[in-house]
Amino acid sequence: MTHYVQVINGEVKNCWDSAPPAGQEGWRSAIEVKPTIIPHRQYYTTHHFDISKNPVEIVWSVADISVADRKNGWIQNLNFESTMEENRQQMANESDPEKLEAILTKNTPKIAAIEAATTHDALDALL
Repeated sequence: MTHYVQVINGEVKNCWDSAPPAGQEGWRSAIEVKPTIIPHRQYYTTHHFDISKNPVEIVWSVADISVADRKNGWIQNLNFESTMEENRQQMANESDPEKLEAILTKNTPKIAAIEAATTHDALDALL
């Protein structure tokens, strides 16, 4: 996708992802430069502009996801399933402890496996 940046006095003042407004000076074409990330292990963070290039480059930075953060996210998602069922039952004014127990029975070994993992490779093996 083509972007446009407005460079005034050597600084980026505006950035658009469509044609810039007419009558304003300093607009230049720009492209995003996104390094390849490792899925489930990295994510894009901030960006900076390299105005020495033509087109201007919008360069994205990458950060690593820790094993602990991945584990916590997965466990939260699994726990969320039982919380949602509890909330659904309360709103419907019903009680089905067997259904809740089935969710916990299904998710307990998954949570144990996640907690036992110590590396990204071990977590990837659980996908």
